[in-house]
Amino acid sequence: MAVTIQQLRQWKQQGHPITVLTAWDYALATILDQAGVDVLLVGDSLAMVALGYTTTLSLTLDEMLYHAQAVRRGVKHALLVCDLPFLSYQESPQQALRNAGKLLQAAEVAAVKLEGGYPDMVITVRYLVERGIPVMGHVGLTPQSLHQLSGYHRQGTSKPEADRILQEAKALEEAGAFAIVLEHIPATLAATITHALSIPTIGIGAGSHCDGQVLVTADVLGLSDWQPPFAKPYIDLRQSIQEAVQQFCEDVRTQKFPK
Repeated sequence: MAVTIQQLRQWKQQGHPITVLTAWDYALATILDQAGVDVLLVGDSLAMVALGYTTTLSLTLDEMLYHAQAVRRGVKHALLVCDLPFLSYQESPQQALRNAGKLLQAAEVAAVKLEGGYPDMVITVRYLVERGIPVMGHVGLTPQSLHQLSGYHRQGTSKPEADRILQEAKALEEAGAFAIVLEHIPATLAATITHALSIPTIGIGAGSHCDGQVLVTADVLGLSDWQPPFAKPYIDLRQSIQEAVQQFCEDVRTQKFPK
């Protein structure tokens, strides 16, 4: 059976950890879905891992939609969530509604994810939820704000910052978000937020006390040029692929393949 938003809430209550990974094409989505991942996120990280951009800021809504449609074709079990890319939702709640609606209609995603918990974003989240669009929140390190944050630094390390992030998370829950990503914040802060909310928290670089964990799949598979300090590669596919391709080239050049 397919994973539902209601099921995620039940898993939080039951203490059942939630697994989340990113996907950007049909082949990868099929493998991850068949492996039993609970939530697949078409994350704007695909800007770097699939398209070669240096940040997420260059990704367009059309590019996100294209990849979300490909991922959708490979998913039968997981809950499918898609990031709204930079500048596709910050202008107004109406802009967010139009663009989120495109992803739900054309790619058949189940929900969208928005970054930030400041007052204007809380208004946007409420606006979407009241119109039937499920929203996953995202606080702490928000990569689309990297210039404002002066890079990919851990957030919430001072008491004022920690208090702000906690209040943002609470406001997003009150606005109707069904889950919240906590990125690159102290584990103690993540634990406080997790215990304060009735909706699931999904950690990435936020310690072990969240209700679930998410990583960029390219980091898990060892495909990335660079990995954040909180990532864990489970296999070095980059090296394995290079070795296999080098062997193929050698076999062709020495006429060992085909036989």
